[in-house]
Amino acid sequence: MRRHWISGAAGLAAAAGLGVAYAAGVEVRNFVVRREQIACLPPGHPPIRVLHISDLHLTPSQTTKIGWIRSLAGLEPDLVVDTGDNIAHRDAVPVLIDALGELLDVPGVFVPGSNDYFEPSLRNPVKYLLPDDGRRHTDKPMLPWPQMHEVFRRRGWHDLTNDVATIDLLGTSLGFAGVDDPHLERDDLNVLAEAATDVDLRIGVTHAPYLRVLDAFADEGFDLTFAGHTHGGQLCLPFIGALVTNCDLDTDRAKGLHRHPADSHPLDLNSTWLHVSAGAGTSPYAPVRFFCRPEATLVTLAPMEVGRVRTPVRDVVNL
Repeated sequence: MRRHWISGAAGLAAAAGLGVAYAAGVEVRNFVVRREQIACLPPGHPPIRVLHISDLHLTPSQTTKIGWIRSLAGLEPDLVVDTGDNIAHRDAVPVLIDALGELLDVPGVFVPGSNDYFEPSLRNPVKYLLPDDGRRHTDKPMLPWPQMHEVFRRRGWHDLTNDVATIDLLGTSLGFAGVDDPHLERDDLNVLAEAATDVDLRIGVTHAPYLRVLDAFADEGFDLTFAGHTHGGQLCLPFIGALVTNCDLDTDRAKGLHRHPADSHPLDLNSTWLHVSAGAGTSPYAPVRFFCRPEATLVTLAPMEVGRVRTPVRDVVNL
């Protein structure tokens, strides 16, 4: 009996070790481009290809990730939506700008995440699986986010940090509103009322998909909201999915395309499409992913007569 117990324990330990090795050595670099399509444009308008990037958590040594980011320009998007947490190192901004490359010549909008502001630090990873205690690590050294934002703006991307913008693209008028990071409680929801209403499509942008923010976008009549922050759960289980979202969003919507409020009908005027990116990175101190591949998403906004079509995960970019 003792031998069987020892053998079983050893087997479990070996399986756990293999899982950690896969999560840290394989999946965290197994990048994917996911594709979604939403019928939300007025009839007759040409489709708009939106590249949603989020949570890169880039450091200068991540050569595989840098190469993958460079490859995204080959998708030829019409618009880039960046929902923050781009950098994780004080020297990462020049590397990020170089990696984004031609994407910075494409019309774009962006908001910051909490990890754009402060240097990452070593923490107990188990706390990530526990209920939020409300503590925010704002006592860490600042990252050079002003330099990053200045380059983004100079290259033509619109800064939606508690701000609004209007973009005319391929004959379609897009009205945007964005908020500063809700995880740090920097969001000013009053700005949503300032967004243009005489446009073809209204789009909300936030880093962290806290329910108070998603509710506000839905109540203000936005058609679509982009968010990141969750890492898709980062550590997921087969047949179960995400265990946490690091905010008050339910785990069933930790990544992908959904409605908000949950299960609302597309014709409900007080609801919105919600796209949450699982992101392409992790904290440098927790470089693991399990059943949750790092991703960017190409979201095609289509005219309403086409109908909503969701495509499966495909078109993987492996480097």
